[in-house]
Amino acid sequence: MNRTAFLVAVAAALAAPLPLAAQDTAPVASEPVAQAASSALEARADEVVAVINGDIAPEEVFSDSFFADVPPERFRAISQQLTGQFGAAIAVETLDPADGTRARIEIRMEKAIAKGGIAIDPAAENRVSELLFRTFDPIDDSAAKIRADLAALPGTTNALFARLDRLDQPVFAVNADTQLALGSAFKLYVLSALAEAVEAGDLAWDDVVELTEKSFPSGQMQDWPQGAPVTLHTLATMMISISDNTATDQLISVLGKDRVEAEIAASGNADPSRSVPLLTTRELFAMRGVSEEFLAAYRAADDDGQRAMLAAMTEADVSMEQVQATFATETPGAIDIEWFASPRDLAGLLARIAGREDDSARGVMAVQPRLSEERAADWTYAGFKGGSEPGVLNLTWLLRDGQGEYWILTAGWNNPDAGLENAALETIAQRILSLSR
Repeated sequence: MNRTAFLVAVAAALAAPLPLAAQDTAPVASEPVAQAASSALEARADEVVAVINGDIAPEEVFSDSFFADVPPERFRAISQQLTGQFGAAIAVETLDPADGTRARIEIRMEKAIAKGGIAIDPAAENRVSELLFRTFDPIDDSAAKIRADLAALPGTTNALFARLDRLDQPVFAVNADTQLALGSAFKLYVLSALAEAVEAGDLAWDDVVELTEKSFPSGQMQDWPQGAPVTLHTLATMMISISDNTATDQLISVLGKDRVEAEIAASGNADPSRSVPLLTTRELFAMRGVSEEFLAAYRAADDDGQRAMLAAMTEADVSMEQVQATFATETPGAIDIEWFASPRDLAGLLARIAGREDDSARGVMAVQPRLSEERAADWTYAGFKGGSEPGVLNLTWLLRDGQGEYWILTAGWNNPDAGLENAALETIAQRILSLSR
């Protein structure tokens, strides 16, 4: 869940600047060499325009190190998504500085200005080794155009951009009451339940617990020693900032499933039963490897019956080969069995997080705000949690404007029949954020 492969892709539109494929600074060169590097950089930048339009094969322009992160077919798919939303790439508008091997780049497209960074590798025939577009500034965009592009995505989508105290006056809304699978964005419910427990005096952020749970990646803590001492604040930070599944399951163990389920209901989720009994991330993985007969029986059972089935489930019921195949091939599993919320449900949840006097939960959300510096400058606070698995994508931000008012931007996409092109929803979310408010 919440795989990070697309963060180094060309169209990781809303990602803040991240370490890219090659970060070594080119050595200082004499004037003739610097001039040659400048010419090579400009030439490669122009070729990027042609590659985006499909006029040149990516293999002719990009380095092997780039393809290690973004294979050619992946790049072609992303380019098609970009040109589908923003029209053809027209020309390089800015390359600054134009001398050396690394520069800020802006490419004018028919409907947007793509802004980001580019680098070439002199040791690899000056091929492009890094390309990351951080923002896409729409040209003559509108809510109607965004709504049409959102509707064109295969499957079901929803979105909401609104002040939390003015949900009836949204800047943008599509299927705001439609619940979709959340993937790892459900971890916001765990975070809010932890904040509630701290506020009630039952727990403290600096409480230390022993690590006893072990899930599967994403994350790092599955490799930590069992019994390692860790604070609840560290668990929460790992859970939200890198979507650590083991940290999530450890917090659920500390809180108890009933407390997280109570938070789902207390935050105003319109149909909490869809997410009850609460699955741990390990149980979610297991659900992708059980038989169709098990799934059918689980769907037919009531909440108590489902709890009993989870308690009785053994390793013999789960095919780990099937689990691995699901997440390796981008083939959606049983995405109707996991965690669910609508944009309006998530607004209720974020209102609880925004309204707490203790800002610890908001601080955790802000570790990885997933906004470029340019976008972040429009807000005094930005927090983020997303969720991604085959057939499921959610992007949710908590934002605070200059007047101290909190906003939600959330966009979701489910398709039980095929994997998703994450960049498509990323760029749509950015366009929504650019709408006048």
